[in-house]
Order: sequence, then C-alpha cells, then structure tokens
Amino acid sequence: MSSTTNTEPTIRQLFDLTGKVALVTGGTGWLGGALSRALAEAGATVAISSRDPAKAQAAADALPRPGGARHIGVRLDYFDPKLIEQGANEVIERAGRIDVLVNNGYELVPADLTTVTAEQFNRQLANATGCFLLARHVRNHAVQRGGGASIINLGSMYGLVGSYPDAYAGICNASPVAYHTLKGGILQMTRHLAVYWVSDGVRVNSLTPGAFPAPTVDPRMVERLSAKCPMRRMGQPWELKGAIVFLASDASSYMTGQNLIIDGGWTAW
Repeated sequence: MSSTTNTEPTIRQLFDLTGKVALVTGGTGWLGGALSRALAEAGATVAISSRDPAKAQAAADALPRPGGARHIGVRLDYFDPKLIEQGANEVIERAGRIDVLVNNGYELVPADLTTVTAEQFNRQLANATGCFLLARHVRNHAVQRGGGASIINLGSMYGLVGSYPDAYAGICNASPVAYHTLKGGILQMTRHLAVYWVSDGVRVNSLTPGAFPAPTVDPRMVERLSAKCPMRRMGQPWELKGAIVFLASDASSYMTGQNLIIDGGWTAW
C-alpha cells in the first residue's frame, strides 16, 4: 500500500465533525435551523444562540445526536459586546471549546431606501460589528488553546448584486438598502480577516445563499423571484446543509477568504 493511501483521509473522515463544537448564531431561524441540524448530523456538538436563552435551548434540544452529543442553547446579542463575550464564554465553559463559528443571526430592518432612517440604517450595520467581535473572540480562543477554527459568515446574493425593482413593486417595500450594505460588508470582512488570521490556523469563509423565502413570504413574491432565477425556483433550507458542513470541516482545509454561493444560478447572470 502506498504512503499516499496511508495518509490520505477518506471522504467520510473529511466531512466528519465528531468531537467538534460549533456555535451557530440565529440557529432558531428558517436557515439557521437547517445549518444547525447539518452540523449536528455530521457529529458536532452544536451551541445555538438567541437573545432568548429558553428559545435557544429548545432549538438545541431538538437537534439530532448521532454520537450522543449534548447540544446547548446560550444567550447572545450582536448589539451588546458584553453578551457576545458572555455567550461565547458560556459555550466554551459548557462544551470545552469552539471549533466552528457560524455568524448567521442578524436583526432585520424592513424599511426600504425611501423611508429608512439614519438610526435604522446604522443599527442594521451594527450587525457586522457583532459578527466581527464574536469572530475575534473565537479566533483569540483558538490561539489561546493552540487549535484552529473555522469561521463562516453568512452573506447574501444581495451582498453581490442589486435587486430587481419590478420583483417587489406593488407587493412590498424594496429590498432594504441597509441589508444590501450589511451583506456586502460581511463579504469584504471575510476576506480581510482570512488573510490576517490564516497564520493562526483560523480559516474564515462566507456562505452566500440566494433566495430562500420562508413560508410566510407572499406567494406572489415567490413567483416573481423564481422567474428571475435560472433554476426557476427558490431554494430549500436543506440545500445549504452540504455547503455548511463542507466549510466547517476538513473537507475545506485549503480554503480561506472565499465566498461559496448557493443561489440556483441567480448571480450567474
């Protein structure tokens, strides 16, 4: 048997997260729930954060436990630096470490470019501050314990391209300009942190979904958006599961500073 065969990990080993601890912010939501389930199914211990600790724990309790992992819920708020630090430290205290961070949660500001106030706009951008502070805390923890980490920031197709005005006209407000600005900044922050933290063994990538509307979205909007997508349909949350496990695991060990786009071809034209 060749030395390559002896040292080369198998596909199963590359995607295995057994023994890893992953923190998912906003893990109680439409997409966050699917991301959390994926990491749990791959063997990780998953910590779900929310402003409501009871809600976070309920979501954690509902996760699968293929290896008997004990998932946990913690309180964390991107707008409160103290709660960011306390939430991350609670995960470390209860689970022993943080190997994977998924910066998924954010507070939506529904006002569009015609009505958004300066206060609303600034608050939306403050989500990026929270993402950074949490990412830095996880990076510092990884350096202190002498291990690496994978940080995954959630982007959006609207951090890459503008929206179609006709898709929203007559149904709802335009896609919020503050949201577009936030997600574009998240993608640039990903690249910047990646090159500075690579020497620490910390990888930073982003996962960018296309349109994944929740069941509460107006069916007329879904129809219009589907017509704009090359696949002519919207994404289902489970279609992000493979991507998040890839980015979290050793399967992407030579990848940092990159943006993985799962959008049904939306940004291809």
